[in-house]
Amino acid sequence: MTATAESEPKTLSWKVGGMDCAGCAAKIRGAVERLPGVDEVKLSIMSETLTLSLDESKTKPEAIEKRVGSLGYTTSALAPAKQAGSSESAGGPHQAPGDACCGGHDRKHDHGEHQHGDRASCSGHDHASHEHGHADAKADHGHGLPGHVHEVTPEGVSWYQTNKGRLVLATGALLAAAWTASLLWPAAAHWAFILACLIGVAPVARRAFAAAGAGMPFTIEMLMTIAAVGALFIGAAEEAALVVFLFAVGEVLEGVAADRARASIRALGDLVPKTAIVETDGTTQQVDAASLKIGQIVLVRPGDRIPADGEITDGVSGIDESPVTGESVPKTKSAGEPVFAGSVNRAAVLRIRVDKAAEDNTIARIIRLVEEAQEARAPTERFIDRFSRVYMPAIVGFAVLVALVPPLFLGGEWSVWIYRALALLLIGCPCALVISVPAAIAASLSAGARQGLLMKGGVVIEAAARTGIVAFDKTGTLTKGTPRVTDVIALEREEREVLALAASVEAGSSHPLAEAVLERARTDGIRFSPATEASAIPGQGVVGKLDGEEIFVGAPRHATSRASFDEQATAFVAQLESAGKTVAAVIVDGTLVGLIALRDEPRGDASEAVAELKAMGIRSTMLTGDNARTGAAIAGSLGLEHKAELMPDDKVAAIRALSSQAPVMMVGDGINDAPALAAADIGVAMGSGTDVALETADAAVLKSRVRDVVAMIRLARATMGNIRVNIAIALGLKAVFLVTSVLGYTGLWVAILADTGATVIVTANALRLLRFNASKIG
Repeated sequence: MTATAESEPKTLSWKVGGMDCAGCAAKIRGAVERLPGVDEVKLSIMSETLTLSLDESKTKPEAIEKRVGSLGYTTSALAPAKQAGSSESAGGPHQAPGDACCGGHDRKHDHGEHQHGDRASCSGHDHASHEHGHADAKADHGHGLPGHVHEVTPEGVSWYQTNKGRLVLATGALLAAAWTASLLWPAAAHWAFILACLIGVAPVARRAFAAAGAGMPFTIEMLMTIAAVGALFIGAAEEAALVVFLFAVGEVLEGVAADRARASIRALGDLVPKTAIVETDGTTQQVDAASLKIGQIVLVRPGDRIPADGEITDGVSGIDESPVTGESVPKTKSAGEPVFAGSVNRAAVLRIRVDKAAEDNTIARIIRLVEEAQEARAPTERFIDRFSRVYMPAIVGFAVLVALVPPLFLGGEWSVWIYRALALLLIGCPCALVISVPAAIAASLSAGARQGLLMKGGVVIEAAARTGIVAFDKTGTLTKGTPRVTDVIALEREEREVLALAASVEAGSSHPLAEAVLERARTDGIRFSPATEASAIPGQGVVGKLDGEEIFVGAPRHATSRASFDEQATAFVAQLESAGKTVAAVIVDGTLVGLIALRDEPRGDASEAVAELKAMGIRSTMLTGDNARTGAAIAGSLGLEHKAELMPDDKVAAIRALSSQAPVMMVGDGINDAPALAAADIGVAMGSGTDVALETADAAVLKSRVRDVVAMIRLARATMGNIRVNIAIALGLKAVFLVTSVLGYTGLWVAILADTGATVIVTANALRLLRFNASKIG
């Protein structure tokens, strides 16, 4: 290997034990970014991973591990297999920075369009298979400030079995013993309180000095250490011991509360069975579900959970997909239809061909997207982080002034004002303020994922909450996306031949309108041969050749340039379109040979969703490439505005025009609406766990229900309301107790109780979102 090759940066990843909050991530990032040769630092809090680009000629990997370890965290290098393909994978936890994965509009689309009106077919996504690298989220045991080190709590371990739990029990026992000694042996009570304080503050002090050594002196641990030791020096040993005990109790309580949000995500992973029955040459064998390979056939018995994403090859059964989509009504599925890992087989034995590896199944991708969404910080969260970096030094400076100015210039007692300054340090900690936003965001993301609503981070939640206009695509969004052929008008050829010609050029397409034509041809028993040189003309239709004849199937308004329409044909088109039907003209070598009419009925909940949006003060509009008459018929039945006959770039222009009036949410199928989804303030894809629905837009509605768009906005607004309440609680309590501490009305133990209490209150308030029913009105 050449010297040049040796110095090329490599992407390396580590599992970081104890990184459980935004403060931890900020601390680690700040520490490793200072090392030479380190670039593109990326941290995933939920999966506890650190990924960075490293020039090993300047800094060795061991130096990274040493630096992170000095901060109180554990590190273990991830195997190369878990790093490979990061930049190619669609959102893995070790994805290289800069890749489009979660939110914003930095998205790549690979879409081949094939349209009749607003229809299109996707050329597909060739997603690289990648390692998930997901590990169970660990409990959050702290305040979320830089310098606050969290221990890893294994699943199933009770709080009192953790180091911090044992510390609470030990300091509590010493405190009780000291109080008992004060009654039985008063002379020893003072030393018993000092011992309880020193034992309790020792681990806190170690973390404080580790953070200070990393360039972060203003941490809650440092404030706590100064306050406890200072109290000992002014003779307040009893209060010092009580403060340390309450601080330890607060940490445990916060950890228990915060772990509930992570547990809801862990529960998603538990939906996928650990084992699977593989069928090979008529024999079956039970294997680890994580080891399943693409192409293998698995046997799923009634009552069992499906172990992998795949396609049914044999059997008919009711499938409960509620773990994936939140839809409670089982769907009857048969050979050729897709199924998702974690779904429950309700009725009969099924044979399923595995289509995706365990690390890339739908449940794994949902978990991964929720994990990554934690990294897409909301603007409010970023502002609070910047505020806290100024606020902490300001509080320390104010406390110094409180300790020095009254004794030096106003004749105050040193012990009194030092005591008040120490109380001020404790109450001034912005723990509750810092955790108020990420706690609510995490709970909201978890609640949404369980209800089939995926939002990719705090940025998306804030954008959804501000939505003033919702723009809907028609086909597959407001309508069912499963049209059927209602009329075949034969003009120059027989009816069966007109259908055969259309089916020939539509063969192989997965677009709903194409499938409707193919289904009608199969139902009528019409034989046809696939056309050659078939290709889509974006926004117009599809063209191909059969037996030397050129066939075009597309919207009449685009077909008029290829063939003449007489009065009879024009009248047929007007009559069909006025009935809300989509018309496709079939042209052979420049001659109009027939018309095919299709109708796609609105979804059952579409009109209800539009009414709910109106009640929330949100405008609704429909953007469709279909003809004006069909668009007007559908929009009129639903009671919303509309724009019809729009090409893909016209939809983008319409979105931009709407954006000048209010923030716009665009809702589409994630395929032909990709440009409009990207142009909107927030793009929402409809789809039951498809790659496009999960990875293209800012958010996804897995149940494909229009009312869930309303539910998403309702959840986002509830989240922002929760955040505002949390900020008010945090700042309000700080303001009250800052004043009372300076005036001497509250002491050290009240100060730490107020600080810890505020943190627990805002965390508990945020966790209320876990029970939020977004589909409930009011």
